[in-house]
Amino acid sequence: MAARRDPISRRERPAKPALSRGWIVDTAVAIMRAEGLEKVTMRRLAKELDTGPASLYVYVANTAELHAAVLDALLGEVDLDAADAAGDWRGQLRAVLTSYTLVLFAHPQLARSALVARPSGQNYLRLVERVLGLLARSGAPRAQVAWGVDMLLQHATATAAEHSTQEHDPTSDDDWNATVRALREADGTTHPAIASHLTVLTSGSVQDRMGWFFDVLVNGITRTPVPGTGDRADAVG
Repeated sequence: MAARRDPISRRERPAKPALSRGWIVDTAVAIMRAEGLEKVTMRRLAKELDTGPASLYVYVANTAELHAAVLDALLGEVDLDAADAAGDWRGQLRAVLTSYTLVLFAHPQLARSALVARPSGQNYLRLVERVLGLLARSGAPRAQVAWGVDMLLQHATATAAEHSTQEHDPTSDDDWNATVRALREADGTTHPAIASHLTVLTSGSVQDRMGWFFDVLVNGITRTPVPGTGDRADAVG
């Protein structure tokens, strides 16, 4: 009969590091990179940290807040000093938003989550500060600049969510081909607008379309007054 082993006293076990929000978020990011965002749950995180799920709620209220914190951590990868060849505020703004979009491209599940996640960390604040500062250099009124930042980030997020999902979906090409075929086969007598625009309806590269969308948004933001403000020239000096 094997000799009975004495239990190890708690005092002799190595002390576990104290939990912190930073450690929790870093671990969640590591899980997401290795296993995907769907694996970033309180239960999975607690197992990785060798603690109980209840302990995590002291630092993170729920899974939605956890995903928002993961998003904010990854926003630290955005190149806020990205430079465009043109070198003006518009080119710099386009470069920063392109960097933001590419960060989300790299994490398709996070891109979709970003449509509803509400980050509030320092990286998010730095991104908003940078976009605000660049857009303000247009000379547009403060209200248009403030609302415009929301529009630009929403559009970049939606673009990343759409294209990153398509890139990782094996059926996306089939879906796109079916859409193009439906447009081409539409009866010109019942769908005259489709027929007259058909040659350009699906033309252009993703890069060209993204650049054009950016220009349309910026032009509209800087020239369209916010309701209730009229044409008051309260531009940022």
